[in-house]
Amino acid sequence: MLSYKDFDNGTVPAWCPGCGNFAILDAFKKALLELGIEPYEITLVSGIGQSSKLPHYLKCNGFNGLHGRSLPVATGISVANHKQKVIIFGGDGDTYGEGGNHLLHAFRRNPNIKLFVHNNAVYGLTKGQASPTTEFGRRTKAQPFGSLSEPLNPIAFAIAMNCSFVARSFSGSPEHLKNIMKMAINHEGFALVDILQICVSFNKVNNFEWYKKRIYEFNADYDLSDKLKAFEKSQEFDERIPLGVFYSNSRPTFEKNIPVIKDKTLVSMQNFPDITSLIC
Repeated sequence: MLSYKDFDNGTVPAWCPGCGNFAILDAFKKALLELGIEPYEITLVSGIGQSSKLPHYLKCNGFNGLHGRSLPVATGISVANHKQKVIIFGGDGDTYGEGGNHLLHAFRRNPNIKLFVHNNAVYGLTKGQASPTTEFGRRTKAQPFGSLSEPLNPIAFAIAMNCSFVARSFSGSPEHLKNIMKMAINHEGFALVDILQICVSFNKVNNFEWYKKRIYEFNADYDLSDKLKAFEKSQEFDERIPLGVFYSNSRPTFEKNIPVIKDKTLVSMQNFPDITSLIC
């Protein structure tokens, strides 16, 4: 029987004590366990950042790519073997900054990939400069006079681009996060889950107490395919921050739009040479 320890590879996470990444890792393992997904059935992809270290701490297939380039890598993996559950972990800088162009086209293509974004409103790995989700005017070590750009609203962006599953959760709400992850993994198509999290080292404003005063869980009282209602809900942020599924639709995935892989995987069509003698 599958157990929690089946996903452990023995590597100790190199995160700050109290980092929200620990809770995200734990929620993800519990989601996989409850869904009955075996380690060999998953391929994790990441770019660069504290969040992108997460695949290093799980026993499964994985690929650690360049900063902001996890989406094209993941798309290639999914096209090559659409039987794998391809999941990306990235930060707000890695995904919405360096990877913003790839994100735009992922919304368009709808690959069967799940994207879990660790959104702490700061670049944590490179010591605290403003990220695409940092609020206007926030002072950081790299922006002593304050951030000069308005923050990106990833939920609104995703809905506007017709992303087929759009949700938000919080690292400090582990049960909610686990359930949202399960819903995203089960969704057929591209799923974006924006995970609000604390950064104990470089974001002293958006701390645990700040979020707990503002977040609340909601179940949409509108049709989840209603883009206008979903977009309206996405504008709610500041004094009250909703957690839940904002938008969802059903449309063909990128993989299903490629005729040659409709009935079989690309990897199954290859005649790979036997390299056993080289590695044994």
